[in-house]
Amino acid sequence: QLDLLWTRKQNVMYNLFDWPTQKHSKLIILAIANTMDLPERIMMNRVASRLHYSPVLWLGWLLWWWVGLGFFFCLLILAKLFSQLVGNIVAALSGDARRCLDICRRATEICEFASQKRTPEIVRMAHVTEAIDEMFSSPYINAIRNASLQEQIFLKAILAEFRRAGVEEATVQQVYHQHVALCRIEGMQSPTISDIMAICSRLGACRLLLVESSNKYLHMRVRLNIRQDDVMYALKDE
Repeated sequence: QLDLLWTRKQNVMYNLFDWPTQKHSKLIILAIANTMDLPERIMMNRVASRLHYSPVLWLGWLLWWWVGLGFFFCLLILAKLFSQLVGNIVAALSGDARRCLDICRRATEICEFASQKRTPEIVRMAHVTEAIDEMFSSPYINAIRNASLQEQIFLKAILAEFRRAGVEEATVQQVYHQHVALCRIEGMQSPTISDIMAICSRLGACRLLLVESSNKYLHMRVRLNIRQDDVMYALKDE
């Protein structure tokens, strides 16, 4: 999980990928990440320049691991769909390579369902488009888009804290510090502790968050109840 080696100065990743470039080095490093545009998303230029990154090769490996005996069937679909639409859209919307597989699988299901009513047909771009629209129009995503500005900032703060800590769970207090920092960047007034607790309660009631049942308040632990890339996609235009 290459993205978990991320640090602010990125010295760990730089030294790791610089090692094979040294004179007489016989070292080859293979790294894996779910992010299709990892170099552009989190890497400094000095690190990215040391890396030969191929989301297509990585996706082929992932197919073998995930699909098993259905590898060749999915690869035939992927060869057509990935280059035309799926890869570019998923990279722009979420960056998670696994979403390509989800979309291809759902497009196949849509095609099979349609074929039961009519003559058999192959998976077409119309099926892919329908699968994409379905995947990125969930009630959770709509709930995030309709949330208040402070609630959206709170979700951004959760993502920032998860990235900082490298884990997908945090205390309300840790998220609050990130929230205050984001408000300062945006030139907004920071919420009070009471405001944060109310925000946390509303997001928990919408099932966007899983909030620890406790009276510890700021020390309560929170987790996202949806995928991080869904949150990033929903907030992309915000």
